[in-house]
Amino acid sequence: MDSSISSSASVASIKFKCFDPKNPSSTANNHSPRSFSTSSPTCRDPGNGFMGNFINTEPKIVTGPTGYVLEDVPHLTDYLPGLPTYPNQLQDNPAYSAVKQYFVNMDDTVAQKIVVAKDGPRGTHFRRSGPRQKVYFESDEVHACIVTCGGLCPGLNTVIREIVCGLHHMYGVHKVLGIEGGYRGFYSRNTISLTPKVVNDIHKRGGTILGTSRGGHDTSKIVDSIQDRGINQEIRRRGLKVAVAGIPKTIDNDIAVIDKSFGFDTAVEEAQRAINAAHVEAESVENGIGVVKLMGRYSGFIAMYATLASRDVDCCLIPESPFYLEGEGGLYEFVEKRLRENGHMVIVIAEGAGQELLAGKNEQDASGNKQLQDVGLWISQKIKNHFAKTKKLPITLKYIDPTYMIRAIPSNASDNVYSTLLAHSVVHGVMAGFTGFIVGPVNGRHAYIPFHRVVETRNQVVITDRMWARLLGSTNQPSFLDRQDLIADKIEEAPQTPSTNGDKKEETFTPLENGNSHSAPKAAEAK
Repeated sequence: MDSSISSSASVASIKFKCFDPKNPSSTANNHSPRSFSTSSPTCRDPGNGFMGNFINTEPKIVTGPTGYVLEDVPHLTDYLPGLPTYPNQLQDNPAYSAVKQYFVNMDDTVAQKIVVAKDGPRGTHFRRSGPRQKVYFESDEVHACIVTCGGLCPGLNTVIREIVCGLHHMYGVHKVLGIEGGYRGFYSRNTISLTPKVVNDIHKRGGTILGTSRGGHDTSKIVDSIQDRGINQEIRRRGLKVAVAGIPKTIDNDIAVIDKSFGFDTAVEEAQRAINAAHVEAESVENGIGVVKLMGRYSGFIAMYATLASRDVDCCLIPESPFYLEGEGGLYEFVEKRLRENGHMVIVIAEGAGQELLAGKNEQDASGNKQLQDVGLWISQKIKNHFAKTKKLPITLKYIDPTYMIRAIPSNASDNVYSTLLAHSVVHGVMAGFTGFIVGPVNGRHAYIPFHRVVETRNQVVITDRMWARLLGSTNQPSFLDRQDLIADKIEEAPQTPSTNGDKKEETFTPLENGNSHSAPKAAEAK
């Protein structure tokens, strides 16, 4: 019996006549080569691609005592019972001879919420990643294939390299195919053979050696091409065996559940170069302003972490925190105040911030993402026009947009190690027969997460969280939130506990000028 596993941005497959479970005579001796695929998808397109075949499937939920919930991932045996298993090759691998524990216990899970109350429920868990004692593929029969899609991200080539090397060195899989140009490469028949020698140095380069594209693919054509080629990657809706696995890719770090996405650390580190350049330019002239636009379509993590790491930023604007330009507490007022205090300032703005203030059409790219206008150029011109009109201060403004420089560079040491762990985790998962999952760290432990969980929501900066408060404290910028909204939010969030001490003064929250809050007695507030 044959089997296949595919993933959303890198897909693996094998050449042979596809085995149809409804027609056992479709393969000689009912025994054909097995294949699986791995990938690094952008998990924002639930209706498209191979991932779409799993989004609408019923979740596998396992419950236990004390509120334990396991959101499990599909397995080949869920719909193909009786598949044969084989001993894991790692137990005979010389490199692992010193490892005390080869395999992960099948019952090991990773908690999504690590901080819980003593008497509270244990909460949601995910299956822990890692090698299993039994695998569902024979190494010499596997033809794997990888495809990369979406935008570029530091670490893509490292992921490709480590999938190829992991398959080769850990499981003895020597036939790996690369699909060129994204999903369209399946039916345009652009492929290259990937070996450890071919991918040996690719981690030192930016981009992806396979090429990429956004959207525009035809899933039916992809499946037709796979069947025509004899590549064993069946789609479930055709009644064929299917397995899908992915490594989530987005430089914005906005994928739900996982701790972070690969390439994010590199992006933050590279952003420092642009911020430093803006700071040098700004402080070298009288009333100098440096504006840096960073990536962050819907989530401002790169801007926030780059600001915190730099310590040279005076104002950070992100999509999650609306801001306004004119009037008391607005951006213009803050810019003027900071220039009078320091003689220069640096503004970091995420590409998705302030889009509601710009007039324009809501067009979409091939992947369905809203096409954003250049908010960095817009805000730079607005600041110039304001000070030219009011004639309060003569300013010199420099605008820096390092977007494509940041995402096109090779990954740094941290992301290289991280990409290796992701690649190995997904290889272990598909060899063990799991499917329909992405892999990533949850509270520091790598886990297998069902596709539907990472497309339900988007990870965003919480502007009522301590990390954003740390940024406000670092830049000393206004929160740009309405004072009455802050008061209402604090009253709503305050614990409703009755007072047990009649002599204790009742306290309430009062917003400070910079948007932070402190508690003060009502008696003092009345004065």
